[in-house]
Parts: sequence; C-alpha cells; structure tokens
Amino acid sequence: MTRSMCRTRRAGKSAGVVAAALMALAACSSSSDSSSHRATGSAPELSGTVTVFAAASLKESFTALGREFQRQHPGTKVTFSFNGSDSLAAGINAGAPADVFAAASPKTMAVVTDKKSTAGTPATFVRNQLEIATVPGNPHKLSALKDLTASGLKVVLCDRTVPCGAAAEKALAAGKVRLTPVSYEQDVKGALAKVELKEADAALVYKTDVRSAHGKVEGVEFPESARAVNDYPIALLKNAPNAAAAKAFIALVRSAEGQKVLTGAGFLKP
Repeated sequence: MTRSMCRTRRAGKSAGVVAAALMALAACSSSSDSSSHRATGSAPELSGTVTVFAAASLKESFTALGREFQRQHPGTKVTFSFNGSDSLAAGINAGAPADVFAAASPKTMAVVTDKKSTAGTPATFVRNQLEIATVPGNPHKLSALKDLTASGLKVVLCDRTVPCGAAAEKALAAGKVRLTPVSYEQDVKGALAKVELKEADAALVYKTDVRSAHGKVEGVEFPESARAVNDYPIALLKNAPNAAAAKAFIALVRSAEGQKVLTGAGFLKP
C-alpha cells in the first residue's frame, strides 16, 4: 500500500475523524510487516494485559486506541480505569496495580511523580480547552462567560480538586466572573451528564466532552478559556506489571497515528 493511500482525509465531524484515523491505522499496519518482525526477532512479541489509569475526558479516544493496540498486538488486552485525575493519582499512590497513568494536568501527575519510586518521567501528549456546555438549542442564549451569572440559571462545575475544576477557576478569574454553581462534580463526565440529563442549564467542561456528547449538549466558546488550557501528561509507572506492553501503548498514544485519533476527538496538539 502506498503512503498516499494511508493518509486520512479530514472529516467534518469529530466522530468521522476518529473513525478515519483508525481506518488509516489499520491500513498502514500490514500483516506481512507483523509476520516479518516476528520472523526476524527484531521486535519482541507483546502479550498480557496493560492497565491504564486515565482522566475521564480521555475515555472515548483512549478506548479507541486500546482497541487498535489490541489489533496490532494479538494476545494483548488493554483495560482502563477512567476517573477524575486526583482520584486516580491517590489510587496509584495507595498501591493500585497499573501500568500507565494519563492525567489531565501536570499538577495531578506530580502527585504521583513526586514519589520517585512510583512513576517515570511524564511527557505531555495533548492539551485541552474549556467550553460552555448547554442544552441543545441554547435556550438561555449563552454567548459569554458572564452569562452564566444570570438569575435562576443552574450551572455545574467540576470540583476544584480535579483538573477541569481548576481550569474553570482560572477561566472565571480571567473573566472576573463570580458564580455559585448548583453542584461540584468529581469529574468532567459527571458535570457533562448534569446538562445531558437537563438537571443543569450549563456546565464548564472540555471541548472534547462537548464533541463526545454527539448533540446531547451544545458548546459555546469563550475567549477566557485560552487562559486555562490544560496539558495532559502520560507516564509509565515504575512497578508496571507489564512494562514492555505499557511502553508500546504510550508509543502508540504519542505517535502520529495516535495523535490523529486524539486531535480528531478535539484535543489540541502538545
């Protein structure tokens, strides 16, 4: 197959981009190449389970990459624990068995990497930006961050201890906006769900989460979000039960192919 056949055309919607990127991955990884590697012994054959602890906002893109990793490496299995980054970091420090940690902020990653016996050196692999998520049709005519202070409007934020909540605080401070949310959620998916279920009128979530909702919410951009962009670091955990496969999964995430999937889901390049 020629290189031109392996290129993925840009799709109009994020779901199409992710699907196209995965098709390109499949096309560019020929079975003959795989058998050649095994025959020459130039690359060890991977097997076993890779356990990945990842920020909730990575759920859709990492799940897709996990399926692709398993396709590329028959005999492997990728399992995920998606949650707020702070909860995942606490679990890792408490001894939860995992191979890879992907956090939604360097600050949360530092909770793990500061314990030098726990994790290796992290690398930023994507970035993410906030957006206002509101119910479809935007009935409250939200167009700016200050609109969230309207009387009677039910707004949800992520808890201050998790990266999406910390980013929201930065954005609100940048816009000199003060508001009292009806609830603080433990991760970004929880905040998004409140709007999807129409239990809240709006929430501050990542752009990637608005896209992943597939029309169940409507996104509203606001300029202050540029002051609160989160870097996402990924690291191999030092006591990884399956270090070889974990390194290969991280390599896929950071590869050009992996980046196509992630940027197709709405993430920004590092």
